[in-house]
Amino acid sequence: MTAQEAREIIAQLSQELEYHNHRYYVEAAPEISDRAYDRRMEELQALEKTFPELAAPNSPTQRVGGAVTKEFPTVRHRFPMQSLSNTYSREELQEHLERIRKLVPEEMTFVCELKYDGAAISLHYQNGELQQALTRGDGSQGDDITPNVRTIPSLPLRLRGKGYPEEFFIRGEIFMPTAGFAQLNRQRMEAGQEPFANPRNATAGTLKLQDSAVVAGRPLDCFLYAVVAEDRPAEDHYQAVLAARNWGFKVPAPEKRYIEKAKNLDEIFAFIDHWEAQRHQLPFEIDGVVVKVNDYRQQERLGSTAKAPRWAIAYKFEAESAETVLESITYQVGRTGAVTPVANLQPVQLAGTTVKRATLHNADQIQRLDLREGDTVAVEKGGEIIPKVTGVNFGKREPQSAPFHFISQCPECGTPLQRPDGEAQHFCPNHPGCPPQIKGRLEHFVSRKAMDIDGLGSETIELLVDQDLIRNPADLYALRKEDLLPLERLAEKSAQNMLDGIAASKEVPFERFLFALGIRYVGETVAKKLARHFESLENLRQASVEELTNVSEIGERIAQSLRAFFEDQAQQAWLDKLVQAGVQTQVKKQAGASDKLAGKTLVVSGKFSRYSRTEIKALIEKHGGKNTGSVSKSTDYLLAGSDMGPKKREKATHLGVTIIDEDTFAEMIAE
Repeated sequence: MTAQEAREIIAQLSQELEYHNHRYYVEAAPEISDRAYDRRMEELQALEKTFPELAAPNSPTQRVGGAVTKEFPTVRHRFPMQSLSNTYSREELQEHLERIRKLVPEEMTFVCELKYDGAAISLHYQNGELQQALTRGDGSQGDDITPNVRTIPSLPLRLRGKGYPEEFFIRGEIFMPTAGFAQLNRQRMEAGQEPFANPRNATAGTLKLQDSAVVAGRPLDCFLYAVVAEDRPAEDHYQAVLAARNWGFKVPAPEKRYIEKAKNLDEIFAFIDHWEAQRHQLPFEIDGVVVKVNDYRQQERLGSTAKAPRWAIAYKFEAESAETVLESITYQVGRTGAVTPVANLQPVQLAGTTVKRATLHNADQIQRLDLREGDTVAVEKGGEIIPKVTGVNFGKREPQSAPFHFISQCPECGTPLQRPDGEAQHFCPNHPGCPPQIKGRLEHFVSRKAMDIDGLGSETIELLVDQDLIRNPADLYALRKEDLLPLERLAEKSAQNMLDGIAASKEVPFERFLFALGIRYVGETVAKKLARHFESLENLRQASVEELTNVSEIGERIAQSLRAFFEDQAQQAWLDKLVQAGVQTQVKKQAGASDKLAGKTLVVSGKFSRYSRTEIKALIEKHGGKNTGSVSKSTDYLLAGSDMGPKKREKATHLGVTIIDEDTFAEMIAE
């Protein structure tokens, strides 16, 4: 294939992927299956690896992340990004509106919007392409988090339609949907990590992660609600928001009443009343309503105080909590053996739902609150999603109540529990014999981001485990049709589809197979780093803790977890069977690859004329090298472009790291 042919196919695939991305994440009306979308994405990724000079900064492939940012540079906002004044009182809201009417004594229209509970963002677009994404910061300057924001699937990297200004900024809120937040916390607790307190904290923490590939794996979404430009696309705020919708932005939907115009206080209060009652039905968190003056000229006349605009105010809802009785504490065992205590509560109405259970996280949490069965407890919803016990009404405690003691044996298999030093979670070490661990490990192994085996849902896995047909991932590859046909709900066609899916999974790339193994602390991103560094399962199995921690961002905890997995004889027995079954245990070399940079670690910094930074990093990996974000004693080369900061050069010189320019780099990889 020539470069020109590749350019045409890349342009076509990019346009098609952007269209389907918008249909799925913005309009919620997908036209193709996930599998078909993934095939197109994989085709585009393969082409960009073969022709890295054709990979654009705003290509759809950038949504999967991969850039590592050690520091987030602080950038001044072109237009200040102020906070809003808050009120919890309808009387204060009324007084505020009366004050601004006195300042601008003419007819006013207002816009009512939801107040999303996330992290504010300012996006800079030029010629229809995303240039930069900044946090609010202190209002005058914010952090540049562009690589992380590019991974958010609902946010357009290139605009659609016509009529957008040549250069403009659009403000909005990045948030984490409630279902995604709950799933993320389940995964964290299962891995023995502390759960996030609420979606807002999870969102803010995710946006400041150094590895954009980790960010890409988090369920972030974004609503954009304020166009800021010298050349405005409309005369008022409401029309500008609707215009932005036509450009491809996910904006508050008028048809869902996420945004409405209001002529007077009664209509404003009607909007508030509606969402105070209905907010718990939303798939995301809000903590109030924002009321804005619609007309831009009136906004300018009202101006701002030192802290906030006069033309907008936030009405915040009161947090909800309830009191109920803690009837008992039971336990759940996850696929990694993590044991999580659960509070079983006397049913109580909270945030629009009946709450019967709440997570207690770990033994320390129970001890910190001094919880006892029979206590009257305060219950809230963390971010109004996952119920949690926040305190005890000691005045209602029964005199005969006894201190609670955490269990010492697994509630599922009776094995003595372990609690590793420095960790909050208790674990059941019986990986091969504990039923929920067996089923959970298998469900993870067949999941879409792992081995992606069709026809193997949780019910089918439970059936196969209960019939003693499978107990570990290797058993899947020994299944025969005659094993499956006698089972309930498995006709010949579904049995054959399952076997075909198992056979097809043998072609799943090594890094996904490594993730599928379910090794504690080894998520998608860590699996990719390990696969690229060691290149084969055999190399990884032989690696010492020291060799593992030499890999970028692999710490002692991950290294110890890997060694424990590879030293466990029972797990190694089924791992050997997987290897014999023919799964991918090596990294496949891409076309045109070489070993010219094998074993070399490079840091890329500054601007370049021959290649983009994305192209350079792809070329480094293509020729066997490794990219890192900061200069250290293990760095072999600092590839220096123009405008590179002096600190990296000074550090490289101090450590004796070789500094090269892009011409030298081109010679190093030349045929």
